[in-house]
Amino acid sequence: MSLWTFLGFETEPQRGAAAETESVRKVVQALDHMDEAHARYIAAFGYILGRVANADLKISPEETTAMEQIIQLRGGIPESEAIIVVQMAKTRASLFGGTENFLVTREFDRIATREQKLALLDCLFAVAAAEGHISVTEDNEIKQISQELHLDHPDFIAVRSNWRNELGVLQGL
Repeated sequence: MSLWTFLGFETEPQRGAAAETESVRKVVQALDHMDEAHARYIAAFGYILGRVANADLKISPEETTAMEQIIQLRGGIPESEAIIVVQMAKTRASLFGGTENFLVTREFDRIATREQKLALLDCLFAVAAAEGHISVTEDNEIKQISQELHLDHPDFIAVRSNWRNELGVLQGL
């Protein structure tokens, strides 16, 4: 038995730029009735939402609801499928976040357009603001994701400025 099988992975991970991550693959399998490219996009999108929700090491019911609504609207999928995507994303982000965060974000960077990346950035702030404020930890995680998506700092600031009233660092000033 290989180490990968022991850890619950079906196969040893592929090496190289085109390697899929296990998190994306699991969600794609759940959405196997839709176009593979669209399923892969939704899987990566959902995982990255979960990454921000889990930045403070807990995913609240409000964040979960926000993620489900965003996946439904942005992914054009029914609520039942959005719930599956979010549940899998939450689980994978909690269990494997440290090792897969960059890999999934890199895959999203590869498959998404600039407009889709900016839309994701706005959705990340929406998830972070679901509890009424965006913590410094969540804000920092979004900034890191923005950099991993090769978005410029002015892009990050432009999107972030739309959420300035929810930024924890600015609340109470």
